[in-house]
Amino acid sequence: MTLRIIATGGTFDKHYDEIAGKLNFSKGHLPQIIKRCRITVPIQLEQLPFLDSLDMHDADRQRIAASCLRADETSIVVVHGTDTMRETAEVLGAAQLPKTIVLTGAMVPYEVKNSDALFNFGFACGIAQALPHGVYIAMNAQIFTWNDVKKNRAEGVFEKR
Repeated sequence: MTLRIIATGGTFDKHYDEIAGKLNFSKGHLPQIIKRCRITVPIQLEQLPFLDSLDMHDADRQRIAASCLRADETSIVVVHGTDTMRETAEVLGAAQLPKTIVLTGAMVPYEVKNSDALFNFGFACGIAQALPHGVYIAMNAQIFTWNDVKKNRAEGVFEKR
């Protein structure tokens, strides 16, 4: 089994620019993260244009859906920004692909101390290989179906709707 990882950006892949004092995108962290996680299943990494999920439009979600459709793999992890992860999961759920697609992300960028990115990524990779076909969101050791999840912005967690 090969696992496809689709990187789309989000807080997960943001970099802190000390000079400008802003979070932005540079190169992706996933090659380093995959190595650090010591994942032993074959992985196919696909990096789409990195976006903050608040900047995503329908065309961006369709690009993600097309990548999932095109993929030979049936187990897919989509690394996505948390603000509109639910909306992208809805597009993927409506497509009814015969694949297991797990969206994950981070509340704190990977390169910032105490980030949840590494754990969420490893968790998503594991469950993408075990869950039945469908679309899921995996955050902080919880699994949600795409149509029964919401982001609790006040608490900074995902929960059932």
